[in-house]
Amino acid sequence: MLYYLLKYINDLYHPPVLRVIEYLTFRASAAAITALLITLFVGPHFIMYLKSRIVEPIKEEAPPEHRKKKEIPTMGGILIIFSIEVSVVLWAKFNDPHVWLIMLAVFWMGVIGFIDDYRKVVLKIKGGLSARYKLIGQVTLGLVIGLYTWFDPAFSVLLSTTTVPFFKNLTIDYGIFYIPIVIFIITAVSNAVNLTDGLDGLSSGSSAIVVMGLGGFSYLAGNAVYASYLNIPFIAGGGEIAVVCMAIVMSCVGFLWFNSNPAEIFMGDTGSLALGSAIGVIALLIKQELLLPVMAGIFFLETLSVSLQVLYFKYTKMRFGQGRRIFLMAPLHHHFQLKGWAEQKIVIRFWIVTILFFLASLMTLKLR
Repeated sequence: MLYYLLKYINDLYHPPVLRVIEYLTFRASAAAITALLITLFVGPHFIMYLKSRIVEPIKEEAPPEHRKKKEIPTMGGILIIFSIEVSVVLWAKFNDPHVWLIMLAVFWMGVIGFIDDYRKVVLKIKGGLSARYKLIGQVTLGLVIGLYTWFDPAFSVLLSTTTVPFFKNLTIDYGIFYIPIVIFIITAVSNAVNLTDGLDGLSSGSSAIVVMGLGGFSYLAGNAVYASYLNIPFIAGGGEIAVVCMAIVMSCVGFLWFNSNPAEIFMGDTGSLALGSAIGVIALLIKQELLLPVMAGIFFLETLSVSLQVLYFKYTKMRFGQGRRIFLMAPLHHHFQLKGWAEQKIVIRFWIVTILFFLASLMTLKLR
Protein backbone atom coordinates (compact mmCIF):
# COMPACT_ATOMS: atom_id res chain seq x y z
CA MET A 1 0.00 0.00 0.00
CA LEU A 2 2.72 2.47 1.00
CA TYR A 3 4.84 1.10 -1.85
CA TYR A 4 2.13 1.93 -4.39
CA LEU A 5 1.58 5.41 -2.91
CA LEU A 6 5.28 6.27 -3.01
CA LYS A 7 5.61 4.79 -6.49
CA TYR A 8 2.70 6.94 -7.68
CA ILE A 9 4.34 10.07 -6.25
CA ASN A 10 7.64 9.06 -7.82
CA ASP A 11 6.05 8.50 -11.24
CA LEU A 12 4.21 11.81 -11.00
CA TYR A 13 6.88 14.17 -9.67
CA HIS A 14 10.13 12.17 -10.09
CA PRO A 15 11.78 13.21 -6.80
CA PRO A 16 15.21 11.54 -6.73
CA VAL A 17 14.82 10.42 -3.11
CA LEU A 18 11.84 8.18 -3.92
CA ARG A 19 13.69 6.13 -6.51
CA VAL A 20 14.79 3.83 -3.70
CA ILE A 21 11.25 2.45 -3.52
CA GLU A 22 12.06 0.27 -6.53
CA TYR A 23 15.00 -1.40 -4.79
CA LEU A 24 14.25 -4.75 -3.18
CA THR A 25 16.91 -4.24 -0.52
CA PHE A 26 15.30 -0.96 0.57
CA ARG A 27 11.79 -2.38 0.77
CA ALA A 28 12.98 -5.56 2.50
CA SER A 29 14.75 -3.44 5.11
CA ALA A 30 11.72 -1.18 5.49
CA ALA A 31 9.43 -4.19 5.94
CA ALA A 32 11.81 -5.62 8.53
CA ILE A 33 11.97 -2.38 10.53
CA THR A 34 8.20 -1.92 10.31
CA ALA A 35 7.52 -5.48 11.52
CA LEU A 36 9.94 -5.08 14.42
CA LEU A 37 8.52 -1.73 15.54
CA ILE A 38 4.92 -2.96 15.32
CA THR A 39 5.76 -5.99 17.46
CA LEU A 40 7.66 -3.96 20.06
CA PHE A 41 5.03 -1.22 20.37
CA VAL A 42 1.89 -3.37 20.21
CA GLY A 43 3.38 -6.24 22.24
CA PRO A 44 3.09 -4.80 25.80
CA HIS A 45 -0.53 -3.74 25.30
CA PHE A 46 -1.41 -7.06 23.71
CA ILE A 47 0.20 -9.00 26.57
CA MET A 48 -1.68 -6.93 29.17
CA TYR A 49 -4.93 -7.64 27.37
CA LEU A 50 -4.29 -11.39 27.18
CA LYS A 51 -3.09 -11.74 30.77
CA SER A 52 -6.54 -10.97 32.14
CA ARG A 53 -8.26 -13.35 29.75
CA ILE A 54 -6.14 -16.09 28.21
CA VAL A 55 -3.44 -18.25 29.81
CA GLU A 56 -1.68 -21.33 28.45
CA PRO A 57 -2.75 -24.68 29.93
CA ILE A 58 0.26 -26.83 30.79
CA LYS A 59 0.26 -30.43 29.57
CA GLU A 60 0.20 -33.02 32.32
CA GLU A 61 3.09 -34.94 30.72
CA ALA A 62 5.29 -31.83 30.42
CA PRO A 63 8.55 -31.61 32.41
CA PRO A 64 8.21 -30.28 36.00
CA GLU A 65 9.87 -26.98 35.03
CA HIS A 66 6.83 -26.13 32.92
CA ARG A 67 4.45 -26.04 35.90
CA LYS A 68 5.57 -22.49 36.73
CA LYS A 69 4.43 -21.30 33.29
CA LYS A 70 0.75 -21.88 33.87
CA GLU A 71 -0.06 -18.16 34.23
CA ILE A 72 1.60 -17.06 30.99
CA PRO A 73 -0.80 -15.96 28.23
CA THR A 74 -0.79 -17.64 24.83
CA MET A 75 -2.05 -16.79 21.33
CA GLY A 76 0.99 -14.54 20.85
CA GLY A 77 0.97 -15.74 17.27
CA ILE A 78 -1.71 -13.12 16.62
CA LEU A 79 0.94 -10.46 17.26
CA ILE A 80 3.36 -12.15 14.84
CA ILE A 81 0.75 -12.52 12.11
CA PHE A 82 -0.48 -8.94 12.54
CA SER A 83 2.99 -7.44 12.22
CA ILE A 84 3.79 -9.63 9.19
CA GLU A 85 0.58 -8.81 7.34
CA VAL A 86 0.77 -5.05 7.98
CA SER A 87 4.44 -4.83 6.98
CA VAL A 88 3.89 -6.81 3.79
CA VAL A 89 0.82 -4.80 2.81
CA LEU A 90 2.81 -1.58 3.28
CA TRP A 91 6.05 -2.49 1.51
CA ALA A 92 5.56 -5.45 -0.86
CA LYS A 93 3.96 -5.64 -4.29
CA PHE A 94 0.80 -7.21 -3.04
CA ASN A 95 -0.47 -8.03 -6.55
CA ASP A 96 2.48 -10.43 -6.93
CA PRO A 97 1.13 -14.00 -6.61
CA HIS A 98 4.21 -15.11 -4.66
CA VAL A 99 3.43 -12.54 -1.97
CA TRP A 100 -0.23 -13.21 -1.47
CA LEU A 101 0.20 -17.00 -1.58
CA ILE A 102 2.58 -16.75 1.40
CA MET A 103 0.22 -14.33 3.16
CA LEU A 104 -2.67 -16.71 2.49
CA ALA A 105 -0.68 -19.54 4.11
CA VAL A 106 0.18 -17.42 7.17
CA PHE A 107 -3.42 -16.29 7.64
CA TRP A 108 -4.98 -19.68 6.85
CA MET A 109 -2.91 -21.71 9.30
CA GLY A 110 -3.01 -18.84 11.79
CA VAL A 111 -6.79 -19.21 11.87
CA ILE A 112 -6.50 -22.99 12.32
CA GLY A 113 -4.03 -22.46 15.16
CA PHE A 114 -6.22 -19.77 16.73
CA ILE A 115 -9.21 -22.12 16.79
CA ASP A 116 -7.05 -24.75 18.47
CA ASP A 117 -5.72 -22.29 21.06
CA TYR A 118 -9.17 -20.82 21.70
CA ARG A 119 -10.68 -24.23 22.34
CA LYS A 120 -7.84 -25.09 24.75
CA VAL A 121 -7.47 -21.90 26.75
CA VAL A 122 -10.88 -20.24 26.56
CA LEU A 123 -13.35 -23.09 26.18
CA LYS A 124 -11.11 -25.38 28.32
CA ILE A 125 -11.49 -28.27 25.87
CA LYS A 126 -8.60 -30.64 26.50
CA GLY A 127 -6.55 -31.17 23.37
CA GLY A 128 -8.10 -28.19 21.58
CA LEU A 129 -8.91 -28.77 17.94
CA SER A 130 -8.71 -32.43 17.03
CA ALA A 131 -5.79 -33.59 14.90
CA ARG A 132 -8.23 -34.60 12.17
CA TYR A 133 -9.48 -31.04 11.63
CA LYS A 134 -5.96 -29.61 11.79
CA LEU A 135 -4.95 -32.07 9.09
CA ILE A 136 -7.96 -31.12 6.98
CA GLY A 137 -6.94 -27.46 7.23
CA GLN A 138 -3.34 -28.24 6.25
CA VAL A 139 -4.32 -30.51 3.37
CA THR A 140 -6.83 -27.97 2.06
CA LEU A 141 -4.21 -25.21 2.13
CA GLY A 142 -1.74 -27.46 0.31
CA LEU A 143 -4.40 -28.30 -2.27
CA VAL A 144 -5.15 -24.62 -2.89
CA ILE A 145 -1.46 -23.71 -3.21
CA GLY A 146 -0.76 -26.73 -5.41
CA LEU A 147 -3.67 -26.14 -7.78
CA TYR A 148 -3.00 -22.42 -8.09
CA THR A 149 0.70 -22.81 -8.86
CA TRP A 150 -0.10 -25.61 -11.31
CA PHE A 151 -2.63 -23.63 -13.38
CA ASP A 152 -1.42 -20.02 -13.04
CA PRO A 153 0.70 -19.02 -16.09
CA ALA A 154 3.00 -17.03 -13.78
CA PHE A 155 4.34 -20.35 -12.47
CA SER A 156 4.17 -22.27 -15.76
CA VAL A 157 7.90 -21.93 -16.52
CA LEU A 158 8.96 -24.42 -13.86
CA LEU A 159 5.67 -26.12 -13.03
CA SER A 160 6.43 -29.38 -11.21
CA THR A 161 10.20 -29.31 -11.75
CA THR A 162 12.56 -28.72 -8.83
CA THR A 163 16.31 -28.76 -8.24
CA VAL A 164 18.26 -31.23 -6.12
CA PRO A 165 20.72 -29.74 -3.58
CA PHE A 166 24.44 -30.56 -3.91
CA PHE A 167 24.05 -31.52 -7.60
CA LYS A 168 24.79 -29.11 -10.44
CA ASN A 169 22.38 -30.12 -13.17
CA LEU A 170 20.11 -32.63 -11.48
CA THR A 171 16.40 -31.82 -11.49
CA ILE A 172 13.29 -33.77 -10.60
CA ASP A 173 9.89 -33.49 -12.23
CA TYR A 174 7.18 -34.48 -9.78
CA GLY A 175 4.67 -34.80 -12.60
CA ILE A 176 1.29 -35.97 -11.34
CA PHE A 177 2.69 -36.17 -7.82
CA TYR A 178 3.30 -32.40 -7.67
CA ILE A 179 0.14 -31.49 -5.76
CA PRO A 180 0.49 -34.37 -3.23
CA ILE A 181 4.11 -33.27 -2.68
CA VAL A 182 2.96 -29.67 -2.03
CA ILE A 183 0.36 -30.92 0.45
CA PHE A 184 2.91 -33.13 2.22
CA ILE A 185 5.54 -30.40 2.55
CA ILE A 186 3.17 -27.76 3.89
CA THR A 187 1.64 -30.23 6.35
CA ALA A 188 4.99 -31.63 7.47
CA VAL A 189 6.73 -28.29 7.98
CA SER A 190 3.82 -26.64 9.80
CA ASN A 191 3.63 -29.63 12.17
CA ALA A 192 7.41 -29.63 12.62
CA VAL A 193 7.49 -25.99 13.76
CA ASN A 194 4.53 -26.70 16.01
CA LEU A 195 6.41 -29.58 17.67
CA THR A 196 9.45 -27.35 18.20
CA ASP A 197 7.40 -24.74 20.05
CA GLY A 198 8.02 -26.09 23.54
CA LEU A 199 10.62 -23.83 25.17
CA ASP A 200 10.84 -20.05 25.57
CA GLY A 201 12.15 -18.55 22.34
CA LEU A 202 13.02 -21.85 20.68
CA SER A 203 10.51 -21.83 17.83
CA SER A 204 10.54 -18.07 17.20
CA GLY A 205 14.35 -17.83 17.17
CA SER A 206 14.79 -20.92 14.99
CA SER A 207 12.10 -19.75 12.58
CA ALA A 208 13.81 -16.36 12.22
CA ILE A 209 17.09 -18.04 11.25
CA VAL A 210 15.45 -20.41 8.75
CA VAL A 211 13.37 -17.70 7.09
CA MET A 212 16.44 -15.46 6.90
CA GLY A 213 18.10 -18.20 4.86
CA LEU A 214 15.07 -18.61 2.63
CA GLY A 215 14.99 -14.85 2.14
CA GLY A 216 18.56 -14.95 0.88
CA PHE A 217 17.72 -17.72 -1.57
CA SER A 218 14.63 -15.79 -2.67
CA TYR A 219 16.66 -12.68 -3.43
CA LEU A 220 19.16 -14.70 -5.48
CA ALA A 221 16.43 -16.64 -7.30
CA GLY A 222 14.69 -13.40 -8.28
CA ASN A 223 17.83 -12.04 -9.96
CA ALA A 224 18.52 -13.59 -13.39
CA VAL A 225 22.27 -12.91 -13.21
CA TYR A 226 22.75 -14.40 -9.73
CA ALA A 227 20.45 -17.34 -10.48
CA SER A 228 22.37 -18.18 -13.65
CA TYR A 229 25.76 -17.88 -11.96
CA LEU A 230 24.74 -20.04 -8.98
CA ASN A 231 22.84 -22.52 -11.16
CA ILE A 232 19.55 -22.17 -9.28
CA PRO A 233 16.11 -21.69 -10.88
CA PHE A 234 15.31 -18.12 -11.89
CA ILE A 235 11.96 -17.19 -10.37
CA ALA A 236 10.51 -14.14 -12.15
CA GLY A 237 9.20 -11.88 -9.40
CA GLY A 238 10.64 -14.17 -6.77
CA GLY A 239 12.64 -11.33 -5.31
CA GLU A 240 9.44 -9.99 -3.73
CA ILE A 241 9.49 -13.05 -1.48
CA ALA A 242 12.59 -11.56 0.17
CA VAL A 243 10.48 -8.60 1.35
CA VAL A 244 8.00 -11.01 2.94
CA CYS A 245 10.81 -13.06 4.47
CA MET A 246 12.35 -10.03 6.18
CA ALA A 247 8.97 -9.07 7.60
CA ILE A 248 8.60 -12.60 9.02
CA VAL A 249 12.17 -12.62 10.39
CA MET A 250 11.80 -9.36 12.29
CA SER A 251 8.32 -10.23 13.52
CA CYS A 252 9.89 -13.29 15.12
CA VAL A 253 12.80 -11.23 16.48
CA GLY A 254 10.38 -8.68 17.91
CA PHE A 255 8.34 -11.47 19.46
CA LEU A 256 11.54 -12.80 21.06
CA TRP A 257 11.68 -9.55 23.04
CA PHE A 258 8.72 -10.91 25.01
CA ASN A 259 9.09 -14.65 24.39
CA SER A 260 12.72 -15.12 25.50
CA ASN A 261 13.22 -16.84 28.85
CA PRO A 262 11.44 -16.11 31.11
CA ALA A 263 8.63 -15.73 28.58
CA GLU A 264 5.90 -13.14 29.02
CA ILE A 265 3.80 -14.71 26.28
CA PHE A 266 3.64 -17.88 24.17
CA MET A 267 2.97 -17.93 20.42
CA GLY A 268 0.70 -20.96 20.71
CA ASP A 269 -0.46 -22.96 17.71
CA THR A 270 -1.63 -19.65 16.22
CA GLY A 271 1.98 -18.66 15.61
CA SER A 272 3.75 -21.99 15.14
CA LEU A 273 1.37 -23.34 12.49
CA ALA A 274 1.41 -20.00 10.63
CA LEU A 275 5.22 -19.81 10.62
CA GLY A 276 5.58 -23.45 9.59
CA SER A 277 3.20 -23.08 6.67
CA ALA A 278 5.02 -19.91 5.56
CA ILE A 279 8.37 -21.73 5.57
CA GLY A 280 6.93 -24.59 3.53
CA VAL A 281 5.27 -22.34 0.95
CA ILE A 282 8.34 -20.09 0.54
CA ALA A 283 10.57 -23.12 -0.07
CA LEU A 284 8.12 -24.48 -2.63
CA LEU A 285 7.82 -21.18 -4.49
CA ILE A 286 11.60 -20.77 -4.89
CA LYS A 287 12.06 -24.48 -5.69
CA GLN A 288 14.20 -25.22 -2.63
CA GLU A 289 11.84 -27.58 -0.82
CA LEU A 290 14.36 -30.44 -1.04
CA LEU A 291 16.81 -28.24 0.86
CA LEU A 292 14.47 -27.95 3.85
CA PRO A 293 15.89 -30.99 5.72
CA VAL A 294 19.18 -29.08 5.75
CA MET A 295 18.10 -25.47 6.15
CA ALA A 296 15.30 -26.31 8.59
CA GLY A 297 17.28 -29.20 10.06
CA ILE A 298 16.35 -28.42 13.66
CA PHE A 299 12.66 -28.81 12.85
CA PHE A 300 13.46 -32.03 10.98
CA LEU A 301 15.34 -33.45 13.99
CA GLU A 302 12.53 -32.53 16.38
CA THR A 303 9.98 -34.29 14.17
CA LEU A 304 12.28 -37.29 13.66
CA SER A 305 12.68 -37.68 17.43
CA VAL A 306 8.91 -37.90 17.86
CA SER A 307 8.52 -40.37 14.98
CA LEU A 308 11.33 -42.62 16.23
CA GLN A 309 9.99 -42.52 19.78
CA VAL A 310 6.51 -43.57 18.72
CA LEU A 311 7.66 -46.26 16.28
CA TYR A 312 10.19 -47.75 18.72
CA PHE A 313 7.66 -47.75 21.55
CA LYS A 314 5.08 -49.57 19.42
CA TYR A 315 7.66 -52.03 18.10
CA THR A 316 9.04 -52.94 21.53
CA LYS A 317 5.54 -53.22 22.97
CA MET A 318 4.61 -55.67 20.24
CA ARG A 319 7.93 -57.54 20.52
CA PHE A 320 8.47 -57.60 24.29
CA GLY A 321 5.04 -56.80 25.69
CA GLN A 322 6.23 -53.51 27.15
CA GLY A 323 7.00 -50.31 25.29
CA ARG A 324 10.50 -48.85 25.51
CA ARG A 325 11.78 -45.40 24.66
CA ILE A 326 14.80 -44.05 22.82
CA PHE A 327 14.56 -40.60 24.38
CA LEU A 328 13.57 -39.62 27.90
CA MET A 329 10.82 -37.56 26.29
CA ALA A 330 10.04 -36.38 22.77
CA PRO A 331 10.32 -33.90 21.08
CA LEU A 332 14.09 -33.74 21.39
CA HIS A 333 14.26 -30.51 23.45
CA HIS A 334 12.35 -32.20 26.28
CA HIS A 335 14.89 -35.05 26.29
CA PHE A 336 17.69 -32.62 27.09
CA GLN A 337 15.50 -30.84 29.60
CA LEU A 338 15.00 -34.09 31.54
CA LYS A 339 18.75 -34.72 31.35
CA GLY A 340 19.18 -31.58 33.46
CA TRP A 341 20.09 -28.98 30.85
CA ALA A 342 18.89 -25.46 31.67
CA GLU A 343 16.14 -24.22 29.38
CA GLN A 344 18.17 -21.20 28.23
CA LYS A 345 21.11 -23.46 27.36
CA ILE A 346 18.93 -25.79 25.29
CA VAL A 347 17.42 -22.90 23.35
CA ILE A 348 20.74 -21.19 22.62
CA ARG A 349 22.40 -24.47 21.62
CA PHE A 350 19.49 -25.29 19.31
CA TRP A 351 19.86 -21.82 17.76
CA ILE A 352 23.56 -22.52 17.21
CA VAL A 353 22.72 -25.81 15.51
CA THR A 354 20.13 -23.99 13.36
CA ILE A 355 22.81 -21.48 12.30
CA LEU A 356 25.09 -24.39 11.36
CA PHE A 357 22.31 -25.87 9.23
CA PHE A 358 21.78 -22.43 7.67
CA LEU A 359 25.48 -22.18 6.76
CA ALA A 360 25.45 -25.72 5.38
CA SER A 361 22.55 -24.78 3.12
CA LEU A 362 24.51 -21.80 1.80
CA MET A 363 27.37 -24.14 0.96
CA THR A 364 25.12 -26.02 -1.44
CA LEU A 365 25.16 -22.94 -3.71
CA LYS A 366 28.86 -23.43 -4.47
CA LEU A 367 28.75 -27.21 -4.39
CA ARG A 368 26.49 -27.09 -7.43
